[in-house]
Amino acid sequence: MLTLSLGLGLLTAPAGRAQQAPTLTRAAEPELPYRATDTKINALVHTKLAVGFDYAKRHLNGKAWLTLRPYAYATDSLRLDAKGFDIKTVALVDGTNQTPLKYDYADQNNLRIQLGKLMPVGTPYTVYIEYTAKPDELKVKGSAAITDAKGLYFINPDSAVKGKPVQIWTQGETEASSAWFPTIDRPNQKTTSEISMTVPARYVTLSNGALVSQTPAGAGLRTDTWKMELPHAPYLFMMAVGDFNIYQDKWRDKPVTYYLEPKYAPFAKQIFGDTPEMMEFFSKRLGVDFPWNKYAQIVARDYVSGAMENTSATLHGEFLQMNTRELLDREYANNQSVIAHELFHQWFGDYVTAESWSNLTVNESMADMSEALWAEYKYGPDAAGAHRNQYIRNYLNNPNNYAKNLVRFHYGDKEEMFDGVTYQKGGAIQDMLRTYLGDEVYFAGLNQYLKQNALGNGEAHQLRLAMEAASGRDLNWFFNQWYYGAGHPEVSIDYSWDAAKKVQSVTLKQTQEGPVFQLPLAVDVYVNGKPERHQVMMRQATETFQFGASAKPDLVNVDATKLTVWLKKDNKPLSEYVYQYAHAPLYVDRREAILAAKDKQDDAAARALLVKAMADKFYLLRSTAIDALNLENKAMAKAAAPVLRKMAANDPQNSVRAAALRALAKLKDKKDEKLFTQQLKNESYQVSGAALRGLVAVAPAKALAQAKTLETTDNNTTLAAVIDVYAAQGSDAQWSFVRDKFDAAPLQSRFELLEGLSGMLVRLDDPANFSAGVERVKALAIQFKPQGAAEPLIGLLQSVKQRKTSGPNVQQAQQTIDKAVQEIQDAK
Repeated sequence: MLTLSLGLGLLTAPAGRAQQAPTLTRAAEPELPYRATDTKINALVHTKLAVGFDYAKRHLNGKAWLTLRPYAYATDSLRLDAKGFDIKTVALVDGTNQTPLKYDYADQNNLRIQLGKLMPVGTPYTVYIEYTAKPDELKVKGSAAITDAKGLYFINPDSAVKGKPVQIWTQGETEASSAWFPTIDRPNQKTTSEISMTVPARYVTLSNGALVSQTPAGAGLRTDTWKMELPHAPYLFMMAVGDFNIYQDKWRDKPVTYYLEPKYAPFAKQIFGDTPEMMEFFSKRLGVDFPWNKYAQIVARDYVSGAMENTSATLHGEFLQMNTRELLDREYANNQSVIAHELFHQWFGDYVTAESWSNLTVNESMADMSEALWAEYKYGPDAAGAHRNQYIRNYLNNPNNYAKNLVRFHYGDKEEMFDGVTYQKGGAIQDMLRTYLGDEVYFAGLNQYLKQNALGNGEAHQLRLAMEAASGRDLNWFFNQWYYGAGHPEVSIDYSWDAAKKVQSVTLKQTQEGPVFQLPLAVDVYVNGKPERHQVMMRQATETFQFGASAKPDLVNVDATKLTVWLKKDNKPLSEYVYQYAHAPLYVDRREAILAAKDKQDDAAARALLVKAMADKFYLLRSTAIDALNLENKAMAKAAAPVLRKMAANDPQNSVRAAALRALAKLKDKKDEKLFTQQLKNESYQVSGAALRGLVAVAPAKALAQAKTLETTDNNTTLAAVIDVYAAQGSDAQWSFVRDKFDAAPLQSRFELLEGLSGMLVRLDDPANFSAGVERVKALAIQFKPQGAAEPLIGLLQSVKQRKTSGPNVQQAQQTIDKAVQEIQDAK
C-alpha cells in the first residue's frame, strides 16, 4: 500500500530542528502490548463468494462457502472475523447436504461456530454462511494512513452528486475484508478464491484473478465470476464495480489492463503505459517472474489511502487520473512512483506476505525501495538519488519516528505501523543493505527469500537468513541495529591533513544517545581531480581513519554513496563544497553543496555556486538552487534575476519554471508584470498558478480580478493559487469560498491548501470566520498528530498570530490561537 503523504512539505520539520531533537534509545515502548503472530487453529483453503448489492441501503447480500482444515491440532470449533453482519444461515456442507451449525455472534465481530464433531488435522471441511454486510453502519475507525476501515464503499450510490460516478470498491488492509465477507482476517492466512458479483449490466467489474464467466442475471443484471487459483491473503481480496473504460495491454502472454473513468480513458497509455516494461524489469531483477495470471490497475473515487496492491488488481486513488494539461505537470516522485510501488508488492506482500503487522516492513520497505530502483533504470541515477534522499529526509524530519523499531512487536494499534519508519526508513535500509552486499548478492538474497517463502509468509528473520545464505556473511549485527532497534546515528565529521606524513585523517564521532551503530562507509579522497575510494567500518563512538595521499586532498567525501541513514554535521569548508559540486557525481553530493552555499550568500563563491546550480542538468537541483536564493541579498538578487527570468520563460521543466516565477515574485519588480501575465496563459497548471502568485506581488488588483475568474476551476493547483491570492489581497468577503473549497478538497489537497488558508486567516476580521479557520487547522493537527503534524501546524498557527497585528479583533484572534495550540498539545 502507498499511504497518503499528508503534505510532506508542510509536515516535516526543518533539518536544523530535526538535528536538535533528542534521539531516543533503541528499544520498544515497554508499556505497549506484545503483538504475537496470529495462532493458526484452522487454516483457510478456499473462499467462494456470491454477492449482490443493495445500492439504496448500501448493503451487500452474500453467500460464502469457506473451505478450511485444522492446522496442527484436531478441533471442533471455528472462529471467523465477521464485522457487523446480519447472519442468516450457518451450515456444514457435505456434498449437496447442509447441516445447520450452532454459533455465537453476540459481539457482532467474531462468529464462533461449533462444528458438531472433531475435525482431524489436515482434513478439509466446508462451512456455508448466508449473510448481509452493512459497512456504512459499522462503528470502526481508520488511521492517518488508511482513513477508513469499513471495507466496502458505495460511492454516490443514489446519484445524488451530479457528475460524480457511481462506484463500488473494497479496501481490505489491514483487517477490513471481514467487513464484507466472513474469513480469518489475518495476514498469515492464505486461500484461493472465487468471487461472483451480480451487478447492473451496464457496469464492469474487477476482482482477483481471471474473469471466468459472465452470465445474464435477469432484470438488467449480470453475474461476473472471477477466479484466483493461487492462494493469497484475505486482506488482498478486492472487488470494484462501476462505469469504467478498459484499456487492454499485455506482458508476455498475460493480460495487463487499465480501468479508468471514460473521460480519462484516452490517457490510459500515458498514465499506465510503463507497466509491462516494469513487469519485465522486476521479473528479471528478482529472478522470479510476475506470479499472477493477470495484472489490472483501476482508479477509484474517494479512495481512503494512496493505493492498494490487491492480488493481481491494484486500486489507485483518483490523483492518478489526469487530463492533457495535468499530464504536463506529472512528475515521477509524486505520481508515477506509485505504479512501481504497487507492482513490486505483487512479489513482496502478495506472493510472499508479511506474517504479522509487526513485520509489515518486509512488504512496505521493499515497495518503497522499488520506486527508486525503477527510477534508476528508467530515468537515471539523479532521479533515483533524489527519490532515495527524499525518503531519508522524510524519516529524519519527523522526530516521532526516532523511538520506533522497524520490526515492531509492541504497538498500540496495527494501524500505527503505517508510518515513516515502516516505509521510508525501511526502504532506505534496503538500499544500505544492497550497497553493503553489492547488487549481485543482494538480488540473489531477494530471489532466495521469494522462492523459499513462495505463496506463503515471511518475516525479517527469513529475509536475514536468505541474505546470509546468498552472501556467506553474518548479518545479525545489521538486522539487530536496523530492524530490531530504533533511531539512527548522529555524527560529526572533522578533517586534518598531515603535510609531513602526507596522511589525511578523518574523525567521526557518534553523538546520539544509546548504542553505537556499526557503519560500513565509502570514503572518496580526491587528489588532482581523481577520487580514490576507501571502504571503512565504524564500530566505536569515536574513530579516526587515515588515508595516504600524494598531496593535500581537494575533497574528502565521507559516505560517498550517500545512502547512510544518519544525521551528520560535516565540518568541511565552503571551498570543498564548491569542489564537491563540480566533481562528485551524485545528486546528493550536489544538493549538499547547494545547501552549504545557501547559508553563506555573503561569500562570492557561494553565490557563484548557486548561479551555476540554477543550470544543473537535473531539474530538481535547479529548483533546489532557486529555492535556496536569498533575494534580500542585493548581490545575490543581481546575479540571479536575469537567470530567473530566462528560466521562467524557457526552462523545459514546468516545476522549475514555476519555481523561477515564485522567486521573481519575491523581487516585486514591476517590470516582471508582463512576464507574469504571459505565463498566466501557460498550459501548465504549475506555471500558470505560479504566475498568478507572482502577479499579486506586482499588480495586486489585476491578480485579484484574475483570481475571481478562476473560482470555478476543478484543478487543485489552480485552486491553491487562487486561495493564495485571496490570502494576499482578500478579506472576509472571500472567506466562504476558501472555507467551502477547503472542506470539499480531498485530504491530500487540504494539506496543500493550508498555506493559503493560514494567509487568509491573517486578513479575516470577523471573529467567527477566524475561529472557523483555526478550528480546521487544529482538527488536522490533532487527527494526524501521531504522524508528526502537530509541531508544524502549531508553527503555522503561531505564524498567523505573529502576522496578525492589525484589525478590530486582534486580541481575540490571538486568544483563539493560544487556545487551539493548547488543545493540540494536550491531545493524545
